Amino acid sequence: MIHVMLGLISPSAGAVRLFGTSLETNREQILQRLNFTSPYMAFPARLTVLENLTVFARIYNVREPLEKIIELLERFGIAHLKNTPISRLSSGETTRVGLCKAFLNNPELLLLDEPTAYLDLQAALQVRDVLLDLQGTYGTTILYTSHNMLEVQRMCDRIIFLSQGRVIAAGTPIEVTREILKENGDAPALDEVFIRIAERSAT
Repeated sequence: MIHVMLGLISPSAGAVRLFGTSLETNREQILQRLNFTSPYMAFPARLTVLENLTVFARIYNVREPLEKIIELLERFGIAHLKNTPISRLSSGETTRVGLCKAFLNNPELLLLDEPTAYLDLQAALQVRDVLLDLQGTYGTTILYTSHNMLEVQRMCDRIIFLSQGRVIAAGTPIEVTREILKENGDAPALDEVFIRIAERSAT
C-alpha cells in the first residue's frame, strides 16, 4: 500500500487520490507534500549524516536546511553524529536518521513502515514520544505500519488489519477489538485481536 501511495507500483484496481487530486497525474506535487521512511531503506554509506540529510533537504526545497537538520537531529538525539559517515552508524542510529529525513519538509502526510523496528525499548519509547510531539506541532497525518500492537494502540486513532491483501477489520482500537473478539470490553486488546486474526488466516 505504501509503495502504491508513493507511485512506485501501480494498483491492480482502482485509483489513488491524495490531497484531493490524482496521484497518476500529479505525482510530483503530491510527493512534495508527503514523506516516507523505513528502517529497511539505505542511505549512501560514505556520506555523513549531515551530507545525506542536506541532499534530501535540497530535493524537498527546504528553506534554511542546516537549521532544520540540526533541529531534527537534536529532537531524535543524534546531533553528535552529524559528521559521522552512515557506514559507521548502528541500525538504530540509521533508523533515527531516516526519521529526521521524513520530517525535513514538514509533511502533511507521513508514511512510516515499522519505524522502531531496530530500536531498543527505551529508544523506541523516545522515538514514539517525538513522533507524537512532531505530529501535534505540524498537524501531520501519519500512516503507521507495525506488528507491535502496543505501539499501534498508543500511536493510532484508527487502525486497519490486513490479511493476504484484504481488509479484515477497520476502526478505532476499541471498535476493532469488539468486532474481532465479539466482546464489549472497555479497553482495546490489539494483541489478542492480532492473534485471533493470525489463527483465522492459518486455517
